[in-house]
Amino acid sequence: MDRRSILIQFDTDPQPSAFDRVVAIDAGADEVFSYGGVTPEQVRNLVHGAIFTRGPKHLQRTAIFIGGSDVAAAEKLLPEVRKHMIPQFGLQVSVLLDANGANTTAAAAIHAAVSHLNPDGARALVLGGTGPVGQRVARLLAALGAQVRVGSRQTSRAAAVCDAIRAKYNSARVEPVGVASDDDLRQALSGCALVVAAGAAGVQLLPRAARTAAPDLKVAIDLNAVPPLGIEGVEVTDKAAERDGVLCYGAIGVGDAKMKIHKAAIARLFESNNQVLDAEEVYALAGKATGQ
Repeated sequence: MDRRSILIQFDTDPQPSAFDRVVAIDAGADEVFSYGGVTPEQVRNLVHGAIFTRGPKHLQRTAIFIGGSDVAAAEKLLPEVRKHMIPQFGLQVSVLLDANGANTTAAAAIHAAVSHLNPDGARALVLGGTGPVGQRVARLLAALGAQVRVGSRQTSRAAAVCDAIRAKYNSARVEPVGVASDDDLRQALSGCALVVAAGAAGVQLLPRAARTAAPDLKVAIDLNAVPPLGIEGVEVTDKAAERDGVLCYGAIGVGDAKMKIHKAAIARLFESNNQVLDAEEVYALAGKATGQ
């Protein structure tokens, strides 16, 4: 008898995300078992419940999704999940990390950007680069060979992000930039073909004057959907809309691809029992998921 596909949701929030549950069902999961308030100390028993109930040949029909609004808290669960698998006996299940949609949003943003420019050697600025989405955008761009400036009001925080990216990719070309003033912003934008605004909701990071004064800018992507938007003059629904000679994307314009990538990632979990889908693995699904 075929086993039903079961997605086990580890959510760090007290109430598991209804959004993630709906997407999981729409992506093909037959059942979603949701656990809220999950801490690293609780992971072992949950993982063992997942891997000891079905034989190894059926474990591809069970998978784990790690979510929640606190990305840092969710990131702590991933190594714990992997720690308690027993792969030498085939006792493991695939796992996806997408807390607060950070991985799928970053993947969708980069997919949009590379449809218009070759990232290898391109100079890019990530505003809000120390946040969970910004860090992943910078990391993915660096992996693709871009020269990435990680922007933050606090240069020390941007430097820590750059160090973490270099630790993962020792050839990464990343540099921290402070953007505490208009002059800082103009300097950070100098020579950049791409800017991605990944800051907190309702915070404008790039005024129109600074954007239009950047002659090398080709693509601008704003991932903030809450007014005031992160990039002034970019509409939330923009999808490759030309504004002042720059191709622009708003949060909703990126959102369609994000949803397709999210569903594709869930579906991929049930293809085998040994996958770990983090930012890079999620981005690898973008082309097929969006049909581009």
